[in-house]
Amino acid sequence: MVDTSVCLCGMKLENPVIPASGTFGYGAEFAELYDINILGTFSFKGTTKQARFGNPTPRIAECSAGMLNSVGLQNPGVDEVCEKILPAMKKYFKKPVMANIGGFSVEEYVYCCEKVSQAENVGLVELNISCPNVHGGGMSFGTSPEEAARVTAAVRKVCKKPLIVKLSPNVTDIAAIAKACEDAGADGVSLINTLLGMRIDIKKRRPVLANKKGGFSGDAVFPVALRMVYEVYEAVKIPVIGMGGVSSADGVIEMMMAGASAVEIGSANLVDPFICKKIIEALPGRMEALGIARLADIIGAAH
Repeated sequence: MVDTSVCLCGMKLENPVIPASGTFGYGAEFAELYDINILGTFSFKGTTKQARFGNPTPRIAECSAGMLNSVGLQNPGVDEVCEKILPAMKKYFKKPVMANIGGFSVEEYVYCCEKVSQAENVGLVELNISCPNVHGGGMSFGTSPEEAARVTAAVRKVCKKPLIVKLSPNVTDIAAIAKACEDAGADGVSLINTLLGMRIDIKKRRPVLANKKGGFSGDAVFPVALRMVYEVYEAVKIPVIGMGGVSSADGVIEMMMAGASAVEIGSANLVDPFICKKIIEALPGRMEALGIARLADIIGAAH
């Protein structure tokens, strides 16, 4: 028997597969399709202080090897999540969940993270300082080491659960930003969020997305994400969660060899809602074929 379990910031996961924020909602819809308790955990929809409708439509544009989205953090607000959604989640997800928090100021990040980290069924907090689809917040904190450190340090003082900072690939040196977050008290980092991109409707002669630009994700970004995970693993001592274009068991293994302790699956969930289940079921067979007895042993194996 192979061992698929991993440890992430002190929390043991049965396997490293984690649906990424923004692609799994709050889990309820997927729980109607299969038992989502087979997941390591999942990162729920990016949540802000106030309820948000999100960006105007159209919000999605297809690409040959991925997709663009400009949803804009549509969510019901942190108070409703804590008071209604998280208690209801206990009925269909028995494990600690990862809370993904977005914001537009340091004060907002602090408020949301302090509140959500008090919830009994939140095991990890993922601080999203890398969303490219909102103005005046999100990615603006994730593009400089100083700003990333400032918001991380402020949240660390009030967050009662392990804090994972989600990083943007739209930077010159992602390793420097990861190191700044580590020095400011982050317990882990997750990367990459989407790459900034756009499409143009050549008949209408204008951008496809109402927001003009959006986050590019899917198979095409995997080599970029893998390279960044590899670089960040060498720069920090805290756990790294890898994501970006992962859609198979082999992709999970490759990410872990680059240095990921766990792997988030993003846009693949929107193509195939059963993809995480398929990856989890395929992992033991791929491990046996590759001579891997314990998945935790291959973290950083390519270094």
